[in-house]
Amino acid sequence: MIALETSMSVRQACLAIFLLTTCGSAKSEGLFSAVSGKDINQLELMQKHGLNAGGWLAVGATYATDNQANHNNSPISFNDQSNKVLLNQANLFVERLVDMDANEWNVGGRIDVLFGTDSRFTHATGLDDKLINERDLGHYDLAIPQAYMEVFMPFGKGITAKIGHFYTVIGHEVVTAPNNFFYSHSYAMQYGEPFTHSGVLFSYAVNNNFTVNSGAVTGWDNFDKNLSNWNFLGDLSWTNDEASSAASWSIISGDVGNKAASSNRTLSSLVISQRLGDKLQYVFQNDIGYQRQAVNSLNDVFWYGINQYLFYDLSDTVSAGIRGEWFRDNNGTRLNIGSPGDYYAITAGVNWKAIGWLTLRPELRYDWAHSKTKAYNNHTQDNQLELAVDMVVTF
Repeated sequence: MIALETSMSVRQACLAIFLLTTCGSAKSEGLFSAVSGKDINQLELMQKHGLNAGGWLAVGATYATDNQANHNNSPISFNDQSNKVLLNQANLFVERLVDMDANEWNVGGRIDVLFGTDSRFTHATGLDDKLINERDLGHYDLAIPQAYMEVFMPFGKGITAKIGHFYTVIGHEVVTAPNNFFYSHSYAMQYGEPFTHSGVLFSYAVNNNFTVNSGAVTGWDNFDKNLSNWNFLGDLSWTNDEASSAASWSIISGDVGNKAASSNRTLSSLVISQRLGDKLQYVFQNDIGYQRQAVNSLNDVFWYGINQYLFYDLSDTVSAGIRGEWFRDNNGTRLNIGSPGDYYAITAGVNWKAIGWLTLRPELRYDWAHSKTKAYNNHTQDNQLELAVDMVVTF
């Protein structure tokens, strides 16, 4: 029985354009407008200040064939509670977009407030962990994953600067539910990449095909701890003139830890997207991560892997997708299983845009691992089968 328990970078936006089912929900008429016949963004106050507000709800459930007594679906995170209905995300945002066509300086920004079971996975040290005590709400928590000012500078084709707290530019999958095809996430996204950064990130469109992002941030998912450890964050993106091919290489590198025991951590991520005809889309991702002297300040650690995706548009409202992945935790430090291992998963799913503001995402996922410590069902099995579904409501 299932029990009830109470943003993107420029490059990621370009890649998401290929996935019509994921981008469409963000652009379709929201629930509020559909029900009330009114658009809050057309109010005089919003128009006067150039503001845009919106949000979404993501509610889902996961059925595991080998359900644990505590419903823990680890090492799968985000939808980590099996045989329960979860409010994964209740997200509200307010933003003011900068005018990219202006010939003068202008200022914008955005703030997101995220509540739900996904919030605890995106916590930034020194910010989100100080908002509420998750023990008071079970698996539910609160986060502010984005709160930044954006400045447009009219030099060349225009430079923008994000200053504050914002989502990462690394990887294909993102935290925001409307911008993913699948309900569950890859191991690389869960354990091999950061979710947010704090600092400054500059973006410049070199021409119609190339965009460069470069900046300095306080590491991974960190707001105010060890602020002397600034990391470099960079990204080079390319799309062809027909918008049928895209590629992006991202990197973050810098020290982590206190001054007495700091060590370099570097992650490189390559994402390639290619449309194969009018209906079929292929995405490839390769991550390689390294941290120097990460274990007892003695041993270097590595993690790496490959994700591959195929998406097929069955109609204007229905798309099918499959994801195959391999993730290598070379030193047993990323998944907290206790030993090195190789983790594999195949996920097949469907996106159905039932209404302009409602998307349903059923999926079937099979995981298996090669590790000395069994990874699934409370360390008693080396494989796991899950059936999951969620709905994303935009407003």
